[in-house]
Amino acid sequence: MSDTTANIRAAALGGPVLKRAALTGGLVAIAIAVALIRSGSGLVVWQSVVTGLLTGGLYGLIAMGLTLIFGVLDIVNFAHGALLAVAMFISFGVVQGTGLHPYLTLVIAVPALFLIGAVVHRGLLSGSGGATLENQLLITLGLSLLLENGLLMFFGAEPKTVALPGDFQFSLFGAVVTGGRLYAFIGAILIGAVLFYLLRRTRFGTAIRAVAANGQGAELVGVNVRRVHTLTFAIGTACAGAAAVLAAPLVTVTPTLGDQFNITAFVVVVLGGMGNVAGALVGGLLIGLVEQLTTIYMGGQSSLLGVFVVFLVVLFLRPEGLFGRKS
Repeated sequence: MSDTTANIRAAALGGPVLKRAALTGGLVAIAIAVALIRSGSGLVVWQSVVTGLLTGGLYGLIAMGLTLIFGVLDIVNFAHGALLAVAMFISFGVVQGTGLHPYLTLVIAVPALFLIGAVVHRGLLSGSGGATLENQLLITLGLSLLLENGLLMFFGAEPKTVALPGDFQFSLFGAVVTGGRLYAFIGAILIGAVLFYLLRRTRFGTAIRAVAANGQGAELVGVNVRRVHTLTFAIGTACAGAAAVLAAPLVTVTPTLGDQFNITAFVVVVLGGMGNVAGALVGGLLIGLVEQLTTIYMGGQSSLLGVFVVFLVVLFLRPEGLFGRKS
């Protein structure tokens, strides 16, 4: 009887999700069709779609860390983008100092961001000073400003670049794809899959989900809630570190670069559903597409304009996100 009940509940939950997914897919198809009519060039639209999906994978990875932290700790981490910028400068510094391949700096930047995340949570957010939502917002916002200004002091305001040795490009049905974007997309998907496996198939992942569902109940059955909170915050920060290393060869690295990624990541989190890790990946792909298609619709207008329009529409029609559950 319990198996039957579980199946009924899964079907009940899966139906609306599939309907929303189908509706989202239909809207994306319509947007692509309109872009095709507006541009008059199938190659331009196809290039935008490919670039948007590749970029969206990175957005999804950044947002996964942010939504994981919110889903378990109920912390809106405004320092997420600044921590991402720190990881980019770690990658830049290691490459400049040792000549190491940029992607190999993952073994340095990811553990470093994991430790920084653990220290930030244990030292600033887990005590009485970070007990309230207002204090958490102020602490993370203050930390963001501190990190950005620290990077400005140590590295200066001049833009930096991380060269990718052996980069290449190839044609995908007419669209030009660079090796850097392809590697970043594959890396983001693989790391996202590892994170999803950690949450769904490991004992620690079960503890994380238990704490997210009911912290007090998890503590009563022996789960060290404070430890889970610290490790979750560290894992979410490490995700930002991994995304930073993957993205560093594709962007111009500046101390304030994290702000733009932070804004986009928050939009992705809202779109996918606050606390929904899988939704963050899907939301990242959608926002990547929106950014690229906006350049077709509006020419030289900022690509973020389309992102903000989607953000407002989702907040108005479905504030819990496309794949989130109503409270």
